[in-house]
Amino acid sequence: MKKSILLIACFVVFLMAGSFKGHEVTSPSIEGTWELQSFYNYDGENVTDTMPKSDGYRQVKMYSKEKIMWTRYVPDDPNGRFGYGSYRITDDQLIEVIEYGDDEMMKALDTMRNFTFELILNEDTFSQISVDADGNRTFSENYRRID
Repeated sequence: MKKSILLIACFVVFLMAGSFKGHEVTSPSIEGTWELQSFYNYDGENVTDTMPKSDGYRQVKMYSKEKIMWTRYVPDDPNGRFGYGSYRITDDQLIEVIEYGDDEMMKALDTMRNFTFELILNEDTFSQISVDADGNRTFSENYRRID
């Protein structure tokens, strides 16, 4: 009888220990669809100016596991803009490598294909921050998750 009670008690303790898992911390993912909300200007470190996007201006980025596609609509520009490529994220950087895009993007790709940004990523927002050669923040695009 004592062995049965001891065995049941051990089993209960084992079950209870398994139910007290620590809180698992998960990092937010950039996978999904994001829409540009605003721009920031920086003084090297701090935001000095917030600029909302202009009326009718739309920019959307879509990230899958390894690929990115972005599109932009500007009411005064009859030609849409888009780009496609791959990306990767390090601890605090977003690195986009654009493979092809619209005519204007293809001209720009002759001089630059790799775009590296400081990344601040939250569950439903992210900012991609441009930095100068000395590592000072200059400008950011700020996005909100739409899917």
